[in-house]
Amino acid sequence: MNAPTPPDDARRIAALRARASLYALVRAFFAARGVLEVETPILGEAGNTEPNIESFSTLFSGPVDAGLRERWLRTSPEFPLKRLLAAGIGDCYELGRVFRNGEAGRRHNPEFTMLEWYRVAWDHRRLAEETIELVQAALATTQGSVEVVRCSYRDLFVQRLGVDPFTASIDALQAALGDVRIDGEGLARDDWLDLLLTHRLQPSFPRDRITVVNDFPPSQAALAKIRDDDPPVAERFELYLGPYELANGYHELTDAAEQRARFERDNARRRERGQREIPVDERLLAALPSMPACAGVALGIERLLMCLARTDAIADVLAFPFADA
Repeated sequence: MNAPTPPDDARRIAALRARASLYALVRAFFAARGVLEVETPILGEAGNTEPNIESFSTLFSGPVDAGLRERWLRTSPEFPLKRLLAAGIGDCYELGRVFRNGEAGRRHNPEFTMLEWYRVAWDHRRLAEETIELVQAALATTQGSVEVVRCSYRDLFVQRLGVDPFTASIDALQAALGDVRIDGEGLARDDWLDLLLTHRLQPSFPRDRITVVNDFPPSQAALAKIRDDDPPVAERFELYLGPYELANGYHELTDAAEQRARFERDNARRRERGQREIPVDERLLAALPSMPACAGVALGIERLLMCLARTDAIADVLAFPFADA
């Protein structure tokens, strides 16, 4: 007679079945739209320069003519996917593991799964609509459709907090945090904006609602184009399901000189913070002038699984969390 399955094992098996079902849905979704699944390297010669993201690195012990010894585990597949776009692959996606050092806790795991895809000749707003369609398709398997609300980054801050994120002083941004207490040593303007978003705005997003925020400040463009509005805006969107950020998308920058300048600004900020500078991806910069106009988005699979399972603990959707790996 078989022994009963322990509760933890039952949870683990249920989580893996839910993950497998979501993967099948994702692949069917893109197959129906003619978007090609691809696979790119997990280890590369360049890392992510973003100051708020830390990469893992490792050393290769093989032949010296194989390339640089130090290799970085990817924080997303973005750079190699863009090189494929420049080579002419067309609409494509990757579903795979990514790694971020230091991100461990109830809602974070240093190793997780990211879905990233690119649409040629699309802008960020059109891609946001497809991202909504994918999330709605996943939700339909467990709880049905939800309300969708779209707004600009500026309107969100003005309407909910009474501050203009493009013009408000740092003192005004700090005051808008209310009773949220933060040690502000070394924080820049964008850090305060991020704190307002994560501590004052996101927590109030209704759980049964998709919120899409468009058009960020230019200082938060990352790899997005900047549109010459008044004031200028970064053509970027973030999609939230309830209080969780699920996806971050861009109308992609194709100007290599501008992208190099942004990488350099990232590394300057790293120096200011006492962080290590990260090698810039020269292969990406060489490919950018050949990359077609496109939009791209990255979506966190664990975050979506957490929403589908209605849990706040990432361990509930993993086979083995970091502490148990």
